[in-house]
Amino acid sequence: MKVQVGIIGGGPSGLLLSQLLHLKGIDTVVLEKHSREYVLGRIRAGVLEHGFAELMREAQCGERMDREGEIHEGFFIAHDGVKDRVDLHKYTGGNSVVVYGQTELTRDLYDAREKAGGKVIHNAENVQPHDIDSDAPYLTYREGDETRRIDCDYIIGADGFHGVSRKSIPKDVLREYEKVYPFGWLGMLSRTKPVSPELIYAKHERGFALCSLRSQVLSRYYIQVPLTDTVEDWSDDAFWDELKRRLPAEVAEGLITGPSIEKSIAPLRSFVAEPMRYGNMFLAGDAAHIVPPTGARGLNSAASDIYYLYHALVDHYQKGDDAGLDNYSAKALARVWKAQRFSWWMTTLLHTFPDKIPYDQRLQQTDLEYLLSSDAAMASLAENYVGLPF
Repeated sequence: MKVQVGIIGGGPSGLLLSQLLHLKGIDTVVLEKHSREYVLGRIRAGVLEHGFAELMREAQCGERMDREGEIHEGFFIAHDGVKDRVDLHKYTGGNSVVVYGQTELTRDLYDAREKAGGKVIHNAENVQPHDIDSDAPYLTYREGDETRRIDCDYIIGADGFHGVSRKSIPKDVLREYEKVYPFGWLGMLSRTKPVSPELIYAKHERGFALCSLRSQVLSRYYIQVPLTDTVEDWSDDAFWDELKRRLPAEVAEGLITGPSIEKSIAPLRSFVAEPMRYGNMFLAGDAAHIVPPTGARGLNSAASDIYYLYHALVDHYQKGDDAGLDNYSAKALARVWKAQRFSWWMTTLLHTFPDKIPYDQRLQQTDLEYLLSSDAAMASLAENYVGLPF
């Protein structure tokens, strides 16, 4: 098989790029090692920044998002038994975010690729990029007992943190930066009415908590837990009891509880790999960078990668202009590091660190007090939360 762009990874990043390029007449293939059902079974964040929502509409995949997604013009920070609202609309000149589950977004992208006759190959085993530093890179994968080959002009590695793409870059070229936090998030999905129409980020001495939602009948809640905890350590009742302890009394009293649909623990880490291009292979999304979920930047950082790649590839094929491809890594990383800074700051501001000395605790409290008393600080938070311009 010969295509112009070979994409490793059938998550939202790879599918979105494939769909956008298809609409510009650029031929792609997506290789995904798991089944479609497996990919759609992953529970992920669902806060989409303004630019991501626009990209979905440009990909002609935004109809259901616009119909079923919820526009949020603010969120709450709970602390010391009270909650303060961050007015995104006010502090960003009218911008907002869209709450729409990543599973649904991915389903929309799959449906669009299927409708367009796009080439998405599932259960592709042992995917390997070859000759990525040449003008004739190619991909191989195994299907049953056969090894198949795909020749392409460019390879996009959108195959996540554990994927093969980043590992294909020589060790003497790749630089990796990582910070591992001493806790994780225990998340629970329940078929219950959300406790709040907008997200609540709760800072508490027992640990951070987050009240989120997927829809008006589907709630997603999180509590900070030690890395040594397992899902089996937490019954549904124990989770609800601990969540209530970390929320202001008025919020806890309004919490509707119910059986969990899904429960999982996600460790928190920050990670960046540089460069995001080697030869004719480009990294995108979690293959190149990960952030703690506190600032809702993970999926949105991936979207900015796709925005830059999409425009760079269109310029290459339609105008013969390679400036976008040549500058991709530097441009993408500039925005990635800003997302890293914001996610680190939100995580540091709101979580309880087990090794924090009293001085650090007072600084954390002072940082929060300053934020809530300063229009300039609130504007900075809001600007980053709705997404910096591409």
